[in-house]
Amino acid sequence: MKKRFGIDIDGTVTCPTSLLPFINQAFNINLAYEDIIEYDLTPFVNVPKEEFAKWFAQNEPIIYEGSPPAKGVKSVLNKWEKQQHELYFISARGPHLLEVTKKWFIDQGLTFHHIELIGSHDKVEAVNKYGIDLFFEDKHDNAVIIHEECKIPVILFNTPYNQDPIPKGVIRVNTWNEAQIWVDQWLRQQEQVYETKPLVM
Repeated sequence: MKKRFGIDIDGTVTCPTSLLPFINQAFNINLAYEDIIEYDLTPFVNVPKEEFAKWFAQNEPIIYEGSPPAKGVKSVLNKWEKQQHELYFISARGPHLLEVTKKWFIDQGLTFHHIELIGSHDKVEAVNKYGIDLFFEDKHDNAVIIHEECKIPVILFNTPYNQDPIPKGVIRVNTWNEAQIWVDQWLRQQEQVYETKPLVM
C-alpha cells in the first residue's frame, strides 16, 4: 500500500547539530548540542535577536550546503522510495533556497518526489494540500499541531529542544532506524485494516 510521507528537513533529514559549528564560530561561543534546550537559538548567542536573524538569513545557503545528513537517513529513505512510497519534503526554509536544497539532496544521494519550502513553520496547509499520511518532524509544537489538525501520526525525532509532553499520536524516536521500525509496523497495520474492509457493492 503506497503512502505519502511528509518530511521536515532541518534537524530531521539534516543532523540536528548542523548549526552548532557555524554559530560557535560566528559568535565566538562554545555551545554543545545538549545546551540547546529550546528551539529558538537567540537566547544562546550574545547578540540582539535582530542581529542574529540578519546573520542567519545571510548565511543560510552556506549552512545548508554544509549540513551533514542525519545518521541512517539515506538508507531508510531510499528503502521507502523502493517500496514506492512518496517522499514529500515540507520545510520552513524560504522558497528562494529551493535550488540550494535540491542540490544538497542530490549531492547526498537522497531521493525526493517533491520539495516544498513554505517560509513558515505553519505546515498544516501544505500537509493537507498534498494529502500527507505520516509526518516526520523535530520541532515539538509543529509535531503536535500537525497531528491534532491533520489527524495523522507524526514521528518526532528526540532532541534536547523538544522535551515537552506529547499526545499519543506523536511518536518520539531517537534515530532513523527506530523510525523505520515504527513505520514498518504501522504499514503492516494499515494493510490489515485495508484487507479487512468490506467490499462496497
